[in-house]
Amino acid sequence: MLTQNQIDQYHELGYVIPDFQLPMVVVEEMRKELELLIAANPDKTADVMFVPHAPYGNRQGLNSPRSDKWLEFACQEEVLTMIGQLIGDNLALWGTTVFGKPAHNGKATPWHQDGQYWPIKPLATCTAWIAMDEVGAENGCMRVIPGSHKGNDVLKHHTNKADDLTLNQELDVDQFDESKAVNMTLKPGQMSLHDINIVHGSNHNTSSKRRAGYVLRVMPTTSHFDREMGKQIETSSKAVNFSDRPLFLVRGNDQCGLNDFEIGHNAS
Repeated sequence: MLTQNQIDQYHELGYVIPDFQLPMVVVEEMRKELELLIAANPDKTADVMFVPHAPYGNRQGLNSPRSDKWLEFACQEEVLTMIGQLIGDNLALWGTTVFGKPAHNGKATPWHQDGQYWPIKPLATCTAWIAMDEVGAENGCMRVIPGSHKGNDVLKHHTNKADDLTLNQELDVDQFDESKAVNMTLKPGQMSLHDINIVHGSNHNTSSKRRAGYVLRVMPTTSHFDREMGKQIETSSKAVNFSDRPLFLVRGNDQCGLNDFEIGHNAS
């Protein structure tokens, strides 16, 4: 699915946009499911909705009556194959997010690194950002700083509690060069793949066009999704729940032997 040049780009720059594009029939299905998800959560902002694929163990408070569909979207063979080309054949799906950034008043995402707040040891995840809409600078596409993942360093973040942001962890701006930012421009059904440590963010959407995307987080099973560490993150951030987050073994086997694939998979 990915060429060797694209694999090399991912490791060198921290991101890649594959040539692959989901069929429009799948994109239309995702759009319909998004409308159902928004309707089922009238008290939630459509900007960011955590873990729609998880039927249980979702203390994010999201009502996801059709979680099976979001899990199906996350486990598409072509997507998993491309991720496997980048991080190995043994894969665990540990998170999904819908970013339904609405027209006119869509929230921004501050510059950050994902590794700042994920309970994974050693830090490793490939994120696939799948576009449901036409995505560009006009409606607040994701932006990345090429090569900023190198060294596996988690840079210094501070807390920003502004109401118009999708998360409250923000990088100190003197640690990277924003002038090098690249826009992740995508057509519906296209996706970008990016490394856990790349510096990225997005601007507000003040346009007349929605910018919806479905994001899935997949780690190699050589890493441990540490639930005790997750509890500490929950206590400090009070934003994202990790301790009972369900993990799905989507390829191969658990290489580190420490991951729990039972928690969060039933109602009890």
